[in-house]
Amino acid sequence: MTNNQPSFFPTSALDHAAAGLGAGVVSVLCMQPLDLLKVKLQVSTKYPQGGVGKQIWNSLKEIKTEQGWRGLYRGVGPNVAGNASSWGLYFLFYNMLKKRASGDDPNYRMSAGSYLLCSAQASAVTAIMTNPLWVVKVRMFTSRPDSPTAYRGLWDGLSTVWRTEGVAGLWKGTTLALVGVSNGAIQFMAYEEMKHWGFDQKRKQFAKAGRTMTLEDEILSNTAYTVMSGASKLFALATTYPYQVIRSRIQSDTLRVYPDILTTIKRTWHGEGLRGFYRGLGTNFVRVLPGTCITFVVYENLAWLLKTSAAKRQSKANAVGAAL
Repeated sequence: MTNNQPSFFPTSALDHAAAGLGAGVVSVLCMQPLDLLKVKLQVSTKYPQGGVGKQIWNSLKEIKTEQGWRGLYRGVGPNVAGNASSWGLYFLFYNMLKKRASGDDPNYRMSAGSYLLCSAQASAVTAIMTNPLWVVKVRMFTSRPDSPTAYRGLWDGLSTVWRTEGVAGLWKGTTLALVGVSNGAIQFMAYEEMKHWGFDQKRKQFAKAGRTMTLEDEILSNTAYTVMSGASKLFALATTYPYQVIRSRIQSDTLRVYPDILTTIKRTWHGEGLRGFYRGLGTNFVRVLPGTCITFVVYENLAWLLKTSAAKRQSKANAVGAAL
């Protein structure tokens, strides 16, 4: 790969932040109904009948019948704000940390442990900063719009939580969000290793054909990004899913049934057993795989587009400067 990495914005980290922001918005708009259903299943204590496909279809149909099409997109505002800001901030911090760890050398091959550490640090900061958005999102997802206590939108939710529960209410579930850092860290460690392997194979193909890779060639196929992001997410999700159930129950709890992590774990275990910690997992697989693939494909293409656009802009500026 090239040593000079041009950036569209003042820094390459901002390029990645913009790409992450765009990817987060696209992913939410595509996957909102399944995201809504996943949270509803996580906080429910009743097991739906039938297989995963039937559960998803019946649940979405029920929401549509009771609340209309708008019901399927209830909470989309906080969801867009949460996902877009989370991905934008995550990629901003992640690439800043990678840049520091690599000594600002784009050709430096970081270890799997380094990727794990950078990802964990970026995830932790992002989780703390965006937690209030997720509290409002979960509560909007799990309440009926005609309820007298239902939030009318993102700002109403944030101000209501602040007024009734204070700072502690806005950061409910933060501890579990930090536990969930392991999910993103494991995923990105696996994804980066697979991406390195993909680029190694592409460089070998170019070398075999007697060609040199340019900046324009520094992108893999959408199929490759889809497979890599899906496989890495499956691996990470299977090992860290229970914390999401506990976090959703704590964040949606307005009746003090699940006041803290230990109580939530005990009540879930005694009431539902091991299955309780994996509620909504099937739906989450169905939801998270296409959502993750969409996010990474959009992100990688936007990041590449910004980088190559910056290179073209720089080339034109150099040509004009040389002509003067």
